[in-house]
Order: sequence, then structure tokens, then C-alpha cells
Amino acid sequence: MSKALEEDALADGSVLLARQPIFNKSQDVQAYGLLYRSDNGSMPLEFSDEQATASVILNNYAVASSDGKTKRLPLFVKLTQSMLLSNMLPNLPQDSVIFELLREDGISKELLAVLRERKAQGCKFALTHFTGDKAQIPLLDLMHVVKIDLQRHDDDELKQLVSFCKPYRVHLLADKVESQEDFRRAVGLGFHLYQGYFLCRPVSIKGKNFGSSKVLVLELLSELNNPAATAQSVEQIVINDPAMTYKILRLVNSAAFSTPKQIESISHAISMIGMDQVKKWATLFLLSGQSNKPVELARVMLIRARMCELLAEMLNYPQTINFFMVGLLSQLDAMMDTDMKVLLDQIPLDNSIKEAILARVNQKGEILTEVQHYERGEWDDMFNLLERPFYEVAYRHSLQWADQVLMSLQED
Repeated sequence: MSKALEEDALADGSVLLARQPIFNKSQDVQAYGLLYRSDNGSMPLEFSDEQATASVILNNYAVASSDGKTKRLPLFVKLTQSMLLSNMLPNLPQDSVIFELLREDGISKELLAVLRERKAQGCKFALTHFTGDKAQIPLLDLMHVVKIDLQRHDDDELKQLVSFCKPYRVHLLADKVESQEDFRRAVGLGFHLYQGYFLCRPVSIKGKNFGSSKVLVLELLSELNNPAATAQSVEQIVINDPAMTYKILRLVNSAAFSTPKQIESISHAISMIGMDQVKKWATLFLLSGQSNKPVELARVMLIRARMCELLAEMLNYPQTINFFMVGLLSQLDAMMDTDMKVLLDQIPLDNSIKEAILARVNQKGEILTEVQHYERGEWDDMFNLLERPFYEVAYRHSLQWADQVLMSLQED
């Protein structure tokens, strides 16, 4: 395991942090929801030293890359009423944070007074989840965002809730958007923001084939899996695609690799970084160019891949590149809108990788399942193969790495 990762984990305490994207109807990311759990279920320990730790959180969990540029997005941070009333509200930048008030029974005059005071000071609040309960109505004037659980109501109920909220001029967020059908339904109902796992649920088109550029990448992957392959034999395939040649050279010199040396040729680059790394990037090229897909899906795939690899390294598992491949390809069906088995039949990969993706078996499948639980904040379902801090550190490093890669892939 990397000594730096181990030191970070030991310094981070036992809090778990992850994030979930929040989209607009164009499927562009507008914000991130911060998922967290500490030992006692209260505000994360990171908030205890507000100045330093606010910077840590915002620089890791509220930052994304797009079009080769880095931008900071608003971060939804959950609060209970007791946290708000006990003056535990962290001193985070008001333009970067929306405090998400968890729905609790018993809305007191004291709570409303504190919300009015904080709103007057510039704080923004979100209500989760609005059900139309009369007790919640006094909160609507104080909210910036109102979340409604899409799975909890039928269409008629949702229409009534949306109509009721309109006069309050709040941003309506459809929560638990689990499929493309849910997403289209929420758009039709007039929601402004959307949160859920709908990006990971493909519209299956069985029998779909790759285009000519994808065939070249498949040829490259096949050669990389050949034990007799050399840097020169791989180069002979890569040079047939100028765009691929350019991107490999660009990536090797990017922050993702931290190799500031001058690269003279593809074979030189391959010799420097090794066949396993080239295999990793070849898989990325297979996934790139899906212009109809949101950048966030590629980001989620990269984060998952890198976290799988890092956890495998921490556990001293062999061939960690294969854990990366499992994580990356586990959402290939969402990227390509094609049945997963059909896709994997077209890719020359080790059977253990395919079995891990399709059936979640073996060490690779176990790590993939563990990372998926972490991404979704399903902390109680995790196997806990490592001590808790190592997960958060691996996730945070994966966020940063994924953004570096995306910036490199998106640069002209």
C-alpha cells in the first residue's frame, strides 16, 4: 500500500464521505449531495475545524472537471433539526453549500426562527422530503430547494405536490430517480433537478455492434492481452488512429501520470508506463466518444475503477490492474446502451474479470460490490475488508484522479 495513502487514512479518523450527483434536465451536473457517516451519526469530524476542513471538503467533494476546466459546484450537506438548533451549523461558504434539512416530526417555532435568521444571513436550505404534510408547509417559504421522493408517490400525487410548491418559487428536486423512465416522467412533471441512479440504468439494445474506431480499440486490447506483445507491436496498432495517438501522448504527460518527461514516440510512452497502464487507457478510449452521454457517467466509471484498484492494492491482492478493469467496465452497459453480456462477449478479457462484472464473484467481484455500496452510502451493507478510514481516503484520491483524467481527455 502507498505510504501516503496509509498516512492519510490514519489521519482522517473514522468518518465516511461520498458524494452523489444532482442533475438538471440536460443531465449536466448542477451540484453534489454529500453522503456521510461518523461513529456517532452526528456532523462529520471534518467540520470541527471549520476553516481548514471546509476547504478539504469543498476541494474534494464539490469540484468537477468539464471541457478541460475545473469548476466548483454547490454541495448539499445534510442537517438534523437538533444540529441546527444546537448551533452546530458549520461556517462553510454560503455560495457553495446548501444545507439539507432532514424531515423530522415536530416543526417548532424555535426551528422556524433559526431558519429565518440563517436565511437572512445568506444561508440556503433544502427540505427532504416534502410529502404535502401540513406541518411542513411553514418551511416552504424558507427553502431554496424542495426534494420529493419519486418512488413514494403516484403520478397524481406528484402533480399535486409540484403544483402546490409552485407559488413558493423553490427549486424542485426529484429524488430516487432510478431509471430513464423515471427521469423522463420527472421532466414531464416540471421538476428542475434530479438525483438518483438513472444514469446507470441503460436502455438495452441487444446485438448492437461497435463502430470502426471501436474495432481498432478492440484490436489494441487483444494485442495487449497477448503475452508476446511488445511496445513496438502495440505502437503499430495505435498509429492507425491519429486521435488515439495524440490522446495517449497527452495523457502520459498529464497530472494523472505525473511524468513530466518529454515523450518522443508511442513506443517510448508504452515503455515508460508499462503494458498494464496502456491497457487501462485503451479501455478508456473504448468508452470515450460517446457524445450523447453525460460527462458525469464517465467520471463515476473512473472513480469506481480507481477505487477498486486502490482497495486491491491496500489488501495486497495480485494484478490490481484487473480490479481497475472490473470497476471501469461494470457500467459499460450504461455507457453503450447495450446488454452487458453482449458487450463483454466482444472484449478480449480474462474470464475472471467478466465473471466479476456479471455475477459479482471472486475477489474482484467482492471489491466491486464493496465500492458500489460505498458510492451509494450503503455503509451497513459493506463487508468492511479494511478499516473505515482507508475507504474514505481511497474514495477521495479516486475523485481527484478521475478529474485529472477527464481534464486530459477533454483538452483539445
